[in-house]
Amino acid sequence: MDQTTLLYGGISLLVAVAISCYTILVLFSPELIIPHESEKKYRSHRSTTKPLPLGSIHAKGSVDLTVVIPAYNETKRLPEMLQSTMKHLSTIPERTFEILIVDDGSSDGTSDLALKLAEEDPDADIRVVTLVKNLGKGGAVRHGMLHGRGRRLLMVDADGASRFEDLELLWKDMDEIAPGDVAAVAVGSRAHLVKTEAVVKRSLLRNILMYGLHTILRIVGVGHIRDTQCGFKLFTRKAAQQIFPYQHLPTWIFDVELLLLAKQLGIPVQEVQIEWHEVSGSKLNVMVDSLQMLRDLLILRANMVTGRWKIPRSSPTTTK
Repeated sequence: MDQTTLLYGGISLLVAVAISCYTILVLFSPELIIPHESEKKYRSHRSTTKPLPLGSIHAKGSVDLTVVIPAYNETKRLPEMLQSTMKHLSTIPERTFEILIVDDGSSDGTSDLALKLAEEDPDADIRVVTLVKNLGKGGAVRHGMLHGRGRRLLMVDADGASRFEDLELLWKDMDEIAPGDVAAVAVGSRAHLVKTEAVVKRSLLRNILMYGLHTILRIVGVGHIRDTQCGFKLFTRKAAQQIFPYQHLPTWIFDVELLLLAKQLGIPVQEVQIEWHEVSGSKLNVMVDSLQMLRDLLILRANMVTGRWKIPRSSPTTTK
């Protein structure tokens, strides 16, 4: 066999491998989520049976703050979390707000409980959206953000692990990096707790996986953020308008995609230390979900490198 034949054979093999890898990438990459018509509406204590149309992130903001709470089978943890949220927000009466609870296809009556809790505080604008099926935390957060009316929008976990009062720390830093509420993100961080009792008490496996994840994150391009996974993040409306329409991942690692999109867009991201504590009842399966995170990180990076996932040059016109 001559060298020319070997060369063409090698090229053919490389092309075949490249086509195979690209095909696998396409097959395993999630498309942008298209909501069902019923998911574009909400219920509240004012309208428990007749759903009303949600707002749009592309409209002008009409309240100071939207709190997006993704909730999947959270009947046990949501009441205390919502109580602490309302307690804090009531201390700042001049700040208008809405709370958007996104039931991520729960099977334990989370939506009904949320409506019952809303009735206990009739003056608060608490809206409940029920997704047709379970999308994953990222899918629920994205849905809430795309329909929030706030000039600033906060995503916060339903378990109450993050101290809600620390919203004011994020708010203060946001005022500094986003004068006039230009596009910016403030992310809660637990990095300062790594060597404290709050993290040391976690299982050895969870801590090993945590350090492994941090190493991978440096490789994919968000090593400048010490804690990407904290479920306490504040966005200006302009940032939400530019980021969330182009979020693909509905799973646990969606936070990384948000931060990579912000980096791609040149949106400043400020990391802010907050208080956090472990709460029982986590939906995270350490081994299974860690493998899923690794897979999704590879999918995310590959799609960004190949240009399959990118923000169109002519994005839709938005208003503040």
